[in-house]
Amino acid sequence: MKVDDFDFPLPRELIALRPAEPRGAARMLHVSDDGMADRKVSDLACLLRPGDVMVFNDTRVIPARLVGRRGLAGVEVTLHQRLGPDRWKVFARPAKKLRPGDRIDFAPSFSAEVVDKGEAGEVTLCFDRAGEALLAALETFGRVPLPPYIRKGEADERDRADYQTVFARHAGAVAAPTAGLHFTPELLAALDARGVQRVTVTLHVGAGTFLPVKVDDTRDHRMHSEIGHISGDDAAAINAARRRGGRVVAVGTTALRLLESATDPLGTLHPFDAATDIFITPGYGFRLVDVLLTNFHLPRSTLFMLVAAFRGLERMQTAYAHAKAAGYRFYSYGDACLLERSSPP
Repeated sequence: MKVDDFDFPLPRELIALRPAEPRGAARMLHVSDDGMADRKVSDLACLLRPGDVMVFNDTRVIPARLVGRRGLAGVEVTLHQRLGPDRWKVFARPAKKLRPGDRIDFAPSFSAEVVDKGEAGEVTLCFDRAGEALLAALETFGRVPLPPYIRKGEADERDRADYQTVFARHAGAVAAPTAGLHFTPELLAALDARGVQRVTVTLHVGAGTFLPVKVDDTRDHRMHSEIGHISGDDAAAINAARRRGGRVVAVGTTALRLLESATDPLGTLHPFDAATDIFITPGYGFRLVDVLLTNFHLPRSTLFMLVAAFRGLERMQTAYAHAKAAGYRFYSYGDACLLERSSPP
């Protein structure tokens, strides 16, 4: 399809700069075969059914944005994919003059060496420390890599809490699984009381999620890969819930992409521990996910293409037009959309 098919005007004032307070107070547009309804995220428990299984992404955002120097020249890098205990693929700016062997100093006692150079500003860095020591250095010297469309200056200490889900466990993401930002302990307790099962999977979201689609046709776009993990026990729990008639509810496009990557053509979910670069556009045949909770996405983005595939392009264009007219807040810190996949005819 043409990328222009997924374009729409979006006033900048609709892009949220802070999350709703409290988190569960965010608005939520419910889209189903019965039409559209304006709700709040706190209504989730009454909209889901006992026996449904809700799948969360428990990745933890790391302070992945670093500012350093190559000699006298300033360099900014954003980590986006872990290759090993001390190696990451990063997006560097400026990257043109970087060469393998160059050293970038981020602090007097913290540096990395350029070991490879790719395209579009991507380089591979080998840091001077590994594992937990590297994560500790990022906590000290790194900054939260807020999306570029949140234009309120640098991330601050409040963002370190705001840009993290309450169930974040496994460090490695450089972007938050933003649908999960709406959840509070109180909302999770209400879902438990409703009889909604909760399962966690892990997809370490990369900075590639921020990259614009620069091609004219969706067939020419290349997704950056991201590392995901689904345990055998969690795959079995999701399969069992579906056999009992429960719906699979993905919290966010990251959870959905991982689930669909690990599901076979017959609809059985398998354990997964690998990278995925799945790119979902209209025409994709969903294998597992029945319901999607997601935020409102930017025009021409791969995420808007995904929701158009899930609920239909025309229906999502109508839903987004309603959301804009009603003043819904868009993107990472914005409001939510609960999408039920169309019932078979």
